[in-house]
Amino acid sequence: MLDLPPTSSRPSCMQTQELVREECERWAGSGVDVRYEARTDRAGHKAGNLTEGMRHAYARGCEFVAIFDADFQPSPDFLARTVPLLLRDPGLALVQARWEFVNADECLLTRMQEMSMDYHFKVEQQAGSSLCSFFGYNGSAGVWRRQAIVESGGWDERTTAEDMDLALRAALLGWEFVYVGDVKVKSELPSSLGAYRSQQHRWSCGPALLFKKMLREIVAAERVPAWKKLYIVYNFFVTRRVVSTFFTFFFFSVLLPAKTLFPQVRIPTWQMVCVPTATTLLNSAGTPWRRSAHLVVPWVAFENAMALHRFKAILIGLFEAGRANEWIVTRKSGNGRPTPGAEGRRLKRRCRLHWLELLVGALLLASGCYDCVHGHGYFYLFALPQSIMYFAIGFELLGVH
Repeated sequence: MLDLPPTSSRPSCMQTQELVREECERWAGSGVDVRYEARTDRAGHKAGNLTEGMRHAYARGCEFVAIFDADFQPSPDFLARTVPLLLRDPGLALVQARWEFVNADECLLTRMQEMSMDYHFKVEQQAGSSLCSFFGYNGSAGVWRRQAIVESGGWDERTTAEDMDLALRAALLGWEFVYVGDVKVKSELPSSLGAYRSQQHRWSCGPALLFKKMLREIVAAERVPAWKKLYIVYNFFVTRRVVSTFFTFFFFSVLLPAKTLFPQVRIPTWQMVCVPTATTLLNSAGTPWRRSAHLVVPWVAFENAMALHRFKAILIGLFEAGRANEWIVTRKSGNGRPTPGAEGRRLKRRCRLHWLELLVGALLLASGCYDCVHGHGYFYLFALPQSIMYFAIGFELLGVH
């Protein structure tokens, strides 16, 4: 099943749909049972697309469902390497493959995204699969057992994390997942900062809202052992998606300038700098060091600065504020190639300012300069690079324009 935007979307999506339609017709002409389907509205967004796809008679007759977003390029042997795992284990609901990126070298923004995604797949997904056969479904490049989807109630549009929502409900029914890191599917990273911010808002806000809605069900689940509930609540949700984001933002962007501007506040350096720096560096454990070692410093600054945007999205999700269910399609450039109409959007992106990031950047710049002049320590070595990254994000200087 290929998740495509509705036919009413922007011209680039229309071109993608036309290419898919022509490819389906070519294979159908050679005798392959393949069909092209598209909706005329966006009701339910991606959850609505998948729900509509599952209603077709040919989908109801399938035992397994493979799902790919429009920019994913599975290899010809993808099903041959994933479906046998589901056939061997009737209690297995999902086989998730790893993503790799065709445009990782397009710009600094995509390189830093690749480092973060390396940790996610090599550490988070692998650890969840190995420890308790549970992890957050990534929404693409996975094969589901249709029975598990049906028993779990299908996709729900109540949050922007419909993939994680389905995975969590399936896990609470006793279904298990497996992650296969050696099966890689090519995809694309957002190369503009605006698209990346929209994606990160959805990826942070959706899980926070889902946690709020599902906490009681997790605790009350009868088919899940207590240690797995603890893993889901403490590690999967609270630590990874709430505490770590707040921890990063608070220490580097609030406590650091406060300590610099108010030297009477006594906080040991190892608590204020060393611990949060080490925590952030551990998140780069999955990246190939020969390829990305020179990017560690800007990547740390970038992750610390993006923590502000992510934490704001988490608060929106937890309190169900106005943008809690905002679903914006992540724009991709097409493997680094500009899409039609890109020139018209370029000026708009360059003129957009993110005032909260600019405000925090100014605070870090002032505290860094103050510390450098008055010599209260070496905190300016952390504050000044961090302020530069905040300004780069605030003025949208990162990414392809």
